[in-house]
Formats: sequence, C-alpha cells, structure tokens
Amino acid sequence: MVTQHHSSAPPAPAASAAYPMAKPGYGKRSAPGQQARTRDDFALLPTRERYVAGFVDHLPDGASMSVKQLAKQLPLYGQQAISTALNALSVAGHLRRVRCPVDTGDETRWVFRTFWSRTARDNEWWNTYLATETASRAAAPAPPPARPEGPAVAGPAPEPIAVPPQRTPPQAPDAERTQTTAPSPAYLALARLGRNDHRLGLSAHDCTTLEPLAAQWLDRGVTTDYLTSTLTAGLPAQIDSPTGLLRRRLIDKLPPRLPATASTPTDTPAPTRRLLVECTDCGRPGPPEALPDGLCHPCHTTHTAGGWPSPDPTQIAAVKAHMANLRDLLKPV
Repeated sequence: MVTQHHSSAPPAPAASAAYPMAKPGYGKRSAPGQQARTRDDFALLPTRERYVAGFVDHLPDGASMSVKQLAKQLPLYGQQAISTALNALSVAGHLRRVRCPVDTGDETRWVFRTFWSRTARDNEWWNTYLATETASRAAAPAPPPARPEGPAVAGPAPEPIAVPPQRTPPQAPDAERTQTTAPSPAYLALARLGRNDHRLGLSAHDCTTLEPLAAQWLDRGVTTDYLTSTLTAGLPAQIDSPTGLLRRRLIDKLPPRLPATASTPTDTPAPTRRLLVECTDCGRPGPPEALPDGLCHPCHTTHTAGGWPSPDPTQIAAVKAHMANLRDLLKPV
C-alpha cells in the first residue's frame, strides 16, 4: 500500500522539444482513458518517483524511455535511481513495457514500447487492455511514408532505348533447385534469430541442421512467434555455441502434441497473444498475467521485500571488535 508523503518534491524539468525520440517501434505510448492533468497528479508517490513521473508524463509519444536517456535529462538522480523509480512506477500501475511482433513483409521483427498512464491502473485493467487489438496497434510502429512513384514536375516521356537481348548463362541443376524451392517456415524462424539477437546468429548450415527439430514444433500447432519467443527467453549473458544451445532448447522444451477433439477442429488455428510484457527490472518477457505489477516473480519478490535486509546491530558490533583485535595483533611489539 502506498503511503502519502507530505514533503514537496522538486519540480521536474519540463520535457524539452529537443528531447531525443526513440527509433520507430520503440519509446513511450500513452494508454487510453487517462484523466486530465491536475496539480495533485502522483501526490501519493514518494519524492523521487513523483519527480520522475512528472517528467515522463510530459514526454510526447515516441520519446526515448531508456534509463540512460532519462538520467541525462534528470540530473538529480543517476541511472540506478531512475531504474528503481521506474520499477516503483510499474508497481504503482503507471507503466508497462511490452514487445510486439510486426510483420514487415520480408521478416517478423519485435518492437518495444513503454505504455504510460497518468491514471494509476490495477493489474486487471492492464491485462485486459494489453490483450486487445487496440494495444497491439498502438505498440506497432507507424508505416513509413510511401515514396512518390514519379517526378513532381511532369515532362515529356523519354523515348525507349532498344537494348539488345542478353544471353542468360545456363545454371546448374542444384542452383536452379535452390532458387525455385522456398525455405520452410522453420528454416526462416531459425535464420531470423540472429537478427533479433546477435548472440544467436546461425550459419546456413546450422539452420539446415536444426530445421527438422524446429519443424517438429510447428507440426504440433505452435506458431513461429511462439517458437521464437521460447528460444530467446532467458538467454545467458554469453553464448559460446548458439547451435548447441538452440539444439538443447528445441529438444528439451518440445511442446506436447494435443489430440484433436470434436469441439476443437484442427483446421482452426488457436488464437495467439500478440503482446508480451517485459519485466520492468530485468527485461524477462511473458504474458501479462504472469508479470503482476509489470515485474517477473524474482524481481517482484525482491521489490516487495524492500531490497536487502538490514544487518543485525549485534553482528556489526562483533565485526568491529574482531577488526580492532586484528589491528592490535598487527602492531609492532
């Protein structure tokens, strides 16, 4: 439960027009249905969180929400303090970080957004909103403007130039087969892993080797987005052998084959969740209901426990006495 703080918070600096914007598909997104701004906004928050929330609330949609960038604009606090404040604002119901798959035609890439609500929302509201198509459209980046197909000023059309026909060199049977055969969805999903995370870069030979294992997942009714999110979730900081890591995950995490029933026709694809919520603290993805207050279970436990427990005063006195005894033993006789 949040307690009221009567101490006045330092006024947050106004969001400057020169504040850097994030790349398309990243940055701040305003949640719908917010109340109008008042002087009492964020009055129940502690001083630091009220200071950060007042600044974020005035940022335009699409503004960069990285901890590093916010710390540059808010000189009273460092990056660690800003990160802790964002965790508290997530628990208070003001923000959620999400991932959204966007199909660009050639590939499916994940974009990242931070939904912000001036009005505090509970977990039920966030879970319901993030499960709607409206949230998916808000998280997706705007399509790039179409290029003009012709010159701005009309002029006489140039006369066609006759080009002599060129002979195409004959291709080998293997090369012709490679061009006419499209790669399978399992192969494409593996090939795109390195673009989403450079630690999982695979060669063409690696993709061909792992393709049968990935195809077993798709044969059991899962989507390529589900396959990608499972293979990329909770990766270690350093990966020496991406092929070995992915082989183990494809084998160990193979989903069960669900039997077809009369009430669930096999030709109807199961609905897939379009948005994944990111833990505000560590970035671990998951469905909204699995991350209450926008935090995964380990981070939520750490936050609600209030961080590291304070040391026992008796233990502190014992340590000081032990150090004093060591100093006495080291003195020259």
